[in-house]
Amino acid sequence: MMATSGKETCGLNSDEPSVVLNGSKDVFANKSNSHMVNGAATEGPSHSGLLDGGPGRAGGFTFSPEPTVEDIRRMQAEFTDERDWNQFHQPRNLLLAMVGEVGEVAELFQWRGEVAEGLPDWTESEREQLAHELSDVLIYLVELAEKCHIDLPQAVLRKMALNRLKYPASKVHGSAKKYTEYKD
Repeated sequence: MMATSGKETCGLNSDEPSVVLNGSKDVFANKSNSHMVNGAATEGPSHSGLLDGGPGRAGGFTFSPEPTVEDIRRMQAEFTDERDWNQFHQPRNLLLAMVGEVGEVAELFQWRGEVAEGLPDWTESEREQLAHELSDVLIYLVELAEKCHIDLPQAVLRKMALNRLKYPASKVHGSAKKYTEYKD
C-alpha cells in the first residue's frame, strides 16, 4: 500500500471534495447534478466527444474534471516534501513502487475470470479497494514522470497522435492485431 493518509489527505470526508495545494485550500465545485462514488460520477449529464471516449463507448462514464494531472503532481510533491521522502523517491524506486501497486491491482482481479465493465458483480468494499490501488498507481506514475521531467499530458497527446498513425481506423476497425501485422 502507498503511504498516504487516504481520504483525509484530500479532504474527502466532508460533503465537498477539496484539496490543499501549496498551503491553500481549493474547493472543487460540483459542476453537474452528479455525485461521486469511488471517483465515478453516478448520475448527471453526459459529455460528448473526447470527454466520454467518443461514439460507441458504453456507459457514458467520464472522469471528473478535477483534480488535474498537475494538481495531482503538486499534491504528491507537497506530501513527499512534508515527510522528507524525496531522498527515497528517485526514478528507480518510484518505478518499483508503481510495479508493486500494479501487482496489488492484479491481485484484486486474480481468479475472477472475465470481469464486466463497470464491475457490476463487485461489492462496494471491493470497488473501494480497487479505487485505492489504482490511485496509488496513478500517483506513482505522475511522480515518476515528474522526476524524469516528462510532461505527461503532452506526452499523451504525442503518443495518441502516433497511435493514430500506427492504427488507422480504416485498417484496424474491430481487430486486435498488432500494427506490424497489418498490410497496406
